[in-house]
Amino acid sequence: MAGKSRPKPLNVYFYIPNIIGYLRILMNIVAFAVCFVDKKLFSLLYFVSFVCDALDGWFARKFNQASTFGAVLDMVTDRVSTACLLVILSQVYRPGFIFLSLLALDISSHWLQMYSTFLVGKTSHKDVKDSSSWLFRLYYGNRMFMGYCCVSCEVLYITLFLLARNETDSLIDVLVNTATTSWIYLVYLALLVFGWAIKQFVNVIQMKTAADACVLYDINKKQ
Repeated sequence: MAGKSRPKPLNVYFYIPNIIGYLRILMNIVAFAVCFVDKKLFSLLYFVSFVCDALDGWFARKFNQASTFGAVLDMVTDRVSTACLLVILSQVYRPGFIFLSLLALDISSHWLQMYSTFLVGKTSHKDVKDSSSWLFRLYYGNRMFMGYCCVSCEVLYITLFLLARNETDSLIDVLVNTATTSWIYLVYLALLVFGWAIKQFVNVIQMKTAADACVLYDINKKQ
């Protein structure tokens, strides 16, 4: 009886959250195809794809359709879409090295976290209850807080892309000029930058924590 209730591999591919993941990929493909032709359409498609990232998690819990494939698909889609946007920003702002460094940090921290999660036998890369960092636990333990940081980060990148006018724009000059336009823009950017900064700090903690887990795994294996 247990064997009959076991889902077939093909069925997992057609879980609702995984279908949402495929739609996100299609939206991102179209978005980046038109990014230099229609910035507003790009921003809309990119943001909708980002919002769908929260929806697939809700559907996974609602219909008991959580899967390892879905978790990996979700993370890969997130990382690739953010990476593509950061590469574009590195071409329209100076110094571009800032965005390439953020790209390296984002990819490396999440890859290490995912790898170390499976290495120690955890079922989710968000399981950080044993972490010694209160900020790390708060980030993954509070959906509202994590949502604020993630939204701030992505919306900041989208805003910077919309503000870019040519390939010689200075990042600092654009931020300062926009912030001094009015107090509304100042508050808007301040909220985004604050959430963005927290997320980058969490990425650093995540990379160090995951690296420590890999090292401890090797030490324990040799004992």
